[in-house]
Amino acid sequence: MSRPLLIAAALFTLCLIPHAAPAEEVGTVGVDWIGNDILIEALADPDVAGVTCHLAYFDRSTLDRLVQGNWFEDPSNSSIACRQTGPITLGDIRRGPEGEEIFSERQSLLLKTLSVTRIFDETNNTLIYVAHAREITEGSAKMSISTVPLWQSAPAQ
Repeated sequence: MSRPLLIAAALFTLCLIPHAAPAEEVGTVGVDWIGNDILIEALADPDVAGVTCHLAYFDRSTLDRLVQGNWFEDPSNSSIACRQTGPITLGDIRRGPEGEEIFSERQSLLLKTLSVTRIFDETNNTLIYVAHAREITEGSAKMSISTVPLWQSAPAQ
């Protein structure tokens, strides 16, 4: 099999891999008259009970795709806010500085994915969530960060 054919087969296979965690669309904000929207999704951390992140990102309309001439991708812009929404229970999470991806959603046909990575800062007892674009050819500096402190309640006296 030729190298370009192998690369195409690998990219196709990557497109079939399921998302790390499901998200639920909870809101839409129309931003212009041609139908571009900001989508807001709720994302429960799959390995940390009691934490929910809200992810906002741009969704281009068909008319905008026609005018811009780029059919196959949305911008890399995103924003994230994560909060404690119940009693927090840490599951089996990665504790290294590289963290782990807990969510991904394609933003182009093949090359760009919107991802959320969780990093556990044990020193400060805090979960860090970073929304960022993951691209095969060119990385993007566009990102957003949110933290959730893991407060320990004082024992009752």
